[in-house]
Amino acid sequence: MQSIEESPVDVRQLLINNRYWAESLRARDPEFFARLARQQKPEFLWIGCSDSRVPANEVVGLMPGELFVHRNVANMVVATDMNFLSVLQYAVDVLEVRQVIVCGHYGCGGVRAALGHEELGLIDNWLRALKALYHQNLERFAGLSAEQKVDLLCELNVQRQVRNVCHTTIVQNAWRRGQPLAVHGWIYGLHDGLVKDLQVTVENAGQLDETFLYE
Repeated sequence: MQSIEESPVDVRQLLINNRYWAESLRARDPEFFARLARQQKPEFLWIGCSDSRVPANEVVGLMPGELFVHRNVANMVVATDMNFLSVLQYAVDVLEVRQVIVCGHYGCGGVRAALGHEELGLIDNWLRALKALYHQNLERFAGLSAEQKVDLLCELNVQRQVRNVCHTTIVQNAWRRGQPLAVHGWIYGLHDGLVKDLQVTVENAGQLDETFLYE
């Protein structure tokens, strides 16, 4: 096993960075961490990709404590993913977030892999739903370049995951009890750092297909 001393990246620098970051925040606001430790009350739940180039808080200019975050490969919302469902339930029922944001990004490696045929391992099972989404929309990909196909599937994926969030009993129960909750679909551009609203916001069960409604 490679020791820290032999590592090409010195992880001790991260500890130095952390101290500088904490000291900088305390210099601006001496009570910041004391307040943060007392309560967590974010307005937003961010469901994003694990990609290291998409740092959730920084992308939207929010401080620690303002954004509850769940990330996975290709920002997927899977009905059998207990990790995701636990995060969603805690965010909606306990923290009472008012906005859920599903944010994908152009050039997503997971989406690119789903469009290919190379066997990558366990991740292939996770991305199978993306392959199905591509197959369901084949006519929309006709005549597109390889990169255009990736970006279109990135957008379609966000749109699908917004619906998947809304199809959960967690979200529908919140609406049923009158809790204000909106689910948005955004996509981030790696090339310019800008977020695009895909205009697929859902704010109530009346916007869903009856097939996916619970009583």
